[in-house]
Amino acid sequence: METFAFISNFQVSEVQLTYKRNYDITTRPAINCQVTAVEIFRQCWDDNIIELQEQFKVMYLSNSNAVLAISEVSTGTCTSTVVDPRILFATSLKLNAIGLIIAHNHPSGILVPSQADIKMTTKLKEIALLLEIKLLDHFIFTKSNYYSFADEGLL
Repeated sequence: METFAFISNFQVSEVQLTYKRNYDITTRPAINCQVTAVEIFRQCWDDNIIELQEQFKVMYLSNSNAVLAISEVSTGTCTSTVVDPRILFATSLKLNAIGLIIAHNHPSGILVPSQADIKMTTKLKEIALLLEIKLLDHFIFTKSNYYSFADEGLL
C-alpha cells in the first residue's frame, strides 16, 4: 500500500461568490414578448460593429423574465466567433438566471443560420436543460432585420 505525504506549504486560489446590485430591481425591464427582447438587444449593439465583426451576446433573465444582465460573450472575425459555454453558464449561475436569450450578428447580412450556428445552439440548449435554465430564443441580427430560432422551430 502506498502512502502519500501531505505537503503543508502549497497555495490554492480562494473562490468567493458575491452578487451585488447597484440599482432598484423594480426598474429592470421585463421580457414579455419577442419584440421587447429584440429592442433591448438592438440598444446594446454598436452599429459600427454589426456589419464588421461577429459578436455573441447573452440576455440573462429572472424567473419573472426581468433582465438581470446582458453580456458580450465573444467578439470574433467577419465570419465567425467562438462561444465558450463555461463562461456563458458560469455567468448564468452567478446571476442565478432562470432563462437565457442568446444572440449574435451576421456581418454578411444573411439571416440564414449556418450549420455551426445550429450545432452551437443545440449544444447550449442541452447544457441549459441539465442546469434547469430555459433557453428561450436565439436571434441572428443584421443591421436591418433579425432571425428567431424559436419562431423557426429550431429550439
